[in-house]
Amino acid sequence: MTWTARDIPDLTDRRAVVTGANSGLGFHTSLELARRGAQVTMAVRDTAKGAEAAARITAELAGGTGSVEVAALDLADLASVRAFVAGRVGERLDLLVNNAGVMAIPRRITVDGFEMQLATNHLGHMALTLGLLPALVRTGEQARTTRVVTVSSNAHKMGRIQLDDLMGESGYKPWGAYGQSKLANLLFTLELQRRLTLDDLPVAAYAAHPGFASTNLQAAGPEMSGSAFRARLADLTNKLIAQPAEMGALPTLFAATEPGLAPGSYAGPDGFLEQRGHPKVVTTTSAGRDVEMAGRLWAASEELIGLRYADVLPA
Repeated sequence: MTWTARDIPDLTDRRAVVTGANSGLGFHTSLELARRGAQVTMAVRDTAKGAEAAARITAELAGGTGSVEVAALDLADLASVRAFVAGRVGERLDLLVNNAGVMAIPRRITVDGFEMQLATNHLGHMALTLGLLPALVRTGEQARTTRVVTVSSNAHKMGRIQLDDLMGESGYKPWGAYGQSKLANLLFTLELQRRLTLDDLPVAAYAAHPGFASTNLQAAGPEMSGSAFRARLADLTNKLIAQPAEMGALPTLFAATEPGLAPGSYAGPDGFLEQRGHPKVVTTTSAGRDVEMAGRLWAASEELIGLRYADVLPA
């Protein structure tokens, strides 16, 4: 079966949050969810860009039942994550898509003292997920199982979790830090699903990767490094090799909406080396299935974000 956005079931009355929704994968994820009737909160760092993206989506919807709204969220700032969560206390939530990310950038430290790639790609999304877990559980108990989808990458294959140096203080390599953060996404999903199953909660965790998709991510690192040549090369590579962002978003949409998909599944493209194509269930490296490391990373991450799974569970 060749799965496309046309296979997304009716999502009328479903509420979703998509991070990094103003461009690339997040934009197309938000568009297709809303096109099928969902009410989507586009969680973005730059609300002006978010408003422009929301206007484009609204124009595409042409009076359909779906809708989009914009909300501020900076995943590299735990105070921003807490504020976003506080603004949604008591709301319904059927789907959380942890999509936002940064890739292979020069070493930067966040306001919380964390390395930027780990903070944005993993720690911020973990804090967001735990903060919104009560809403996901409450919604699941009232209607149907809710979902958390976290976007990883094929770059997890080069990742290694450095528990004794998560912030890259002893030697930072942009691609190594990116690989670690994307492996962390998979281990987070693994441990989250283990806990959800153990506690018999009506929430399912999934992961997805886009293959090689044309987005703004590729040029961010070179631009931050001041390398005009590498930025132009990234742009050329996107044009010649990468699949469009709307195709790259399909594995996320598949994981978010495909009925009967086994909890904990990992979705990616079906083409050569999973670089492009239509979505299917794929496998991770053995490191992405390391239950012991998943538990250890989870415990370390809870300490860093100052929020524990046990503290957010319904009484």
